[in-house]
Amino acid sequence: MSDLLSQYAEVVGEQEIRHMRALAKGLHGARVVHVNSTKSGGGVAELLNRIVPLQKELGLDVEWEIIEGKSDFFVTTKNIHNALQGAPVTLSEPMWKAYEETNRANAEMLENKLKEADFVFIHDPQPAALINHFPQRSAKWIWRCHIDVSTPQPSVWRRLERTISKYDASIFSLAQFAQALPHPQYLITPSIDPLSEKNIDLPQEEIETVFDRFNLDRKKPLLLQVSRFDRFKDPLGVIEAYKTVKSFQESVQLVLAGGGASDDPEGGTVLGEVLEAAKGDPDIHVLELPPTANRTINALQRAADVVLQKSLREGFGLTVTEALWKYKPVVGGDTGGIRLQVIDRFNGFRVRTPEGAALRIRYLLHHHGKAKRMGQNAHNFVKDNFLITQQVRNYLALMMSLKEGEVSRLEVVV
Repeated sequence: MSDLLSQYAEVVGEQEIRHMRALAKGLHGARVVHVNSTKSGGGVAELLNRIVPLQKELGLDVEWEIIEGKSDFFVTTKNIHNALQGAPVTLSEPMWKAYEETNRANAEMLENKLKEADFVFIHDPQPAALINHFPQRSAKWIWRCHIDVSTPQPSVWRRLERTISKYDASIFSLAQFAQALPHPQYLITPSIDPLSEKNIDLPQEEIETVFDRFNLDRKKPLLLQVSRFDRFKDPLGVIEAYKTVKSFQESVQLVLAGGGASDDPEGGTVLGEVLEAAKGDPDIHVLELPPTANRTINALQRAADVVLQKSLREGFGLTVTEALWKYKPVVGGDTGGIRLQVIDRFNGFRVRTPEGAALRIRYLLHHHGKAKRMGQNAHNFVKDNFLITQQVRNYLALMMSLKEGEVSRLEVVV
């Protein structure tokens, strides 16, 4: 067993590693290409940064490609993203033209690699139209949808569906996200890597440094949300919840820690709205962190008294898993993939309003014993369900299923 696999075995047990290696044996040397729209920033890039090396370690020939595009393309794909999550967005024909033309140009650049592959994983809608330019493909093409498409804007989904229907399979995070498509659909949850800098144990001294670095008060309870500055993450609702808590308990502080992604043109606008809402309150700390700030995020999550992820729509929410892994009960939005992770009153609370979030925050701040028990439940729940070895095993099972042609039903891979 390699050093890397041995390290994972210490966390998940040797049986899980043996299972992965047995599946990988039937795929040894298979050429796999992952394609998405950004190398850093956001959950997809973070997942691929960890999945690709582990797949390579198991004997697969894996490459990760990033599509390129101009600003009009990323404005369009952000609108597609929002529409698929239910926002009332209409795309013009010039926007669709920019989308299709950018995918055509990228198909030309990636032609050789995609033609030579055995499996092609296309992540989210940005590069989905690549498949239109490979009508004679021999590889198995899989569309991996990471977002909440339970109630997509109908006209946008109908347009995109023509393309998605050409794939050999799709992957969704929840059954509620699955669509009426003419190919097998697999349910695979995302995961975190316990060996990554964002999730490894940290010495207490390093955790303590974030208080001095970001001018935080050690005597005040710390509320934290880590996310991109995106309206679906509801940072303004988090500030409203914090202000409600503060009206009852003056001694409290809030950190909103996040950054942008190169494929998200709205991030700067939302950040401006957050800064405006936080203006005048020295206990609200808005941190713009680079994609490489993994240990800083780790330390903030471990330093926090309460972690929030008050999303309005959420495909999964890796920051929820990260906090749960660190023994933190989470106050999360009652939506999408958060429902898979936060079991109400067991390892956190699910809420729908800022008032509800404030109520649960106050409960956790005043019931330390209960919060500690919920935190222990949180860690164990992630260990049993949401570690990267399970996700990689499920990807291997999917590829074996497609390779052998055993795809006669909806596959629930858990």
